[in-house]
Amino acid sequence: MKRDFRLTGSTDFKRVRNFGKSYAHPLVVLVVQPATHAGLRVGVTAGRSVGGAVQRNRAKRLLREAMRSLLPSVHTGWDLILIARQPLLKATYRQVCAALSKLAQRADLLDLSDAA
Repeated sequence: MKRDFRLTGSTDFKRVRNFGKSYAHPLVVLVVQPATHAGLRVGVTAGRSVGGAVQRNRAKRLLREAMRSLLPSVHTGWDLILIARQPLLKATYRQVCAALSKLAQRADLLDLSDAA
């Protein structure tokens, strides 16, 4: 995922986490909040419950890649946080993409007008 689309800084993470709306899936949690800018930014985290450093980094790489394929169809003007859950480590790329797509639909983030 390009740096332009990344949510960085602890203050941004805290703001989205505290004031955003969350949507849960067994593999990942999505937290969304309207942004103060016109773009779309995504932050990815994995807590220690996911596993050691190697497992957490793998989970974050998998989430970033799955989100990268979904970015063209996501509305702009949002800050998103993806929080990895432990079962994500055993999931395939397609399962992660399906989970993110389902969460984005529930959060009403997808622009389905391009699907025609």
